[in-house]
Amino acid sequence: MTDGTIGKVRLGTTGPEVGVQGLGCMGMSEFYGDTDETAARDTLDAALEAGVTLFDTADIYGSGANEEFLGPFVAAHREEITLATKFSVVRRADDPAFRGISNDPAYIREAVEASLRRLGVDVIDLYYMHRRDPGVPLAESVGAMAELVRAGKVRHLGLSEVTGAELREAHAVHPIAALQSEWSLFSRSVERSAVGAAAELGVALVPYSPLGRGFLTGSFANAAELSEDDFRRGQPRFTGEAAAANAELLEPVRRIAAAHGATPAQIALAWVQQRAGVHGLPVVPIPGTRRRGRLEENVAATRITLTPGDLALLEPIAGRVVGDRYPDMSSTSESRE
Repeated sequence: MTDGTIGKVRLGTTGPEVGVQGLGCMGMSEFYGDTDETAARDTLDAALEAGVTLFDTADIYGSGANEEFLGPFVAAHREEITLATKFSVVRRADDPAFRGISNDPAYIREAVEASLRRLGVDVIDLYYMHRRDPGVPLAESVGAMAELVRAGKVRHLGLSEVTGAELREAHAVHPIAALQSEWSLFSRSVERSAVGAAAELGVALVPYSPLGRGFLTGSFANAAELSEDDFRRGQPRFTGEAAAANAELLEPVRRIAAAHGATPAQIALAWVQQRAGVHGLPVVPIPGTRRRGRLEENVAATRITLTPGDLALLEPIAGRVVGDRYPDMSSTSESRE
């Protein structure tokens, strides 16, 4: 590792080697209010300069716009980056609020072609099933994904929001390199079964929303403070009495941050990064940001080591969080545990 850059880790036993922190690109196109594409492009460059090599998108983000936005950056740095995208969440142009799920093999074959075209690449490094549809046999869906690997359209496979049992079932069909699930000081349900299964199988964990969708940074205390088009305004734990109760849980995070000369965001990220040693598996969080300054702050968290005392103070937080992760939890792994 050179000065100023982060270390590397392998995704899965045969997956690609990536920086120990990745970048979630969703907010560069949608969901978190207005975005500045010039600043977002600068953030992509800053990430690569810092040693971040895993760039994460999905076909749902901006209904394909995020993949198109990343295309020129990918073309300029194709050999330096690991490109991850996802399929399965279906949207409708005539109903912005609609979210469906498709794991049908025919749909998977259509979805990968569309993502390849928008991204401007011949092969996707890491292709995730974004959400699980229990109505389609998992073996059929993963079998279709495996066909994409054999066809040279995808290099490695990933799953998102699955249980430990589902991860084992999928891995028996084709090796899974990474499991992407929400994991943070506020959200630890992934530890119920999926983390143990991943460690057993040699699958890497790629935590999304490791900063609790920004709440753990202290940048907002109630979603009512956010812009009207920010999707967090509809997240139960960020509104009303739940938000007030959850804001109080940040006190030990702030206290530990002050002791380390760090920010609350850096402490939250350091906690996630240190899950690797706790559970014995690769952990590559993908905090999302649209600004270079935040990117540099996030990357610096990889150089913070929390003490046993720090970890003890942080341990109870998740169990005290008020409110669900989503208004509708039916497509999450918790609904199938």
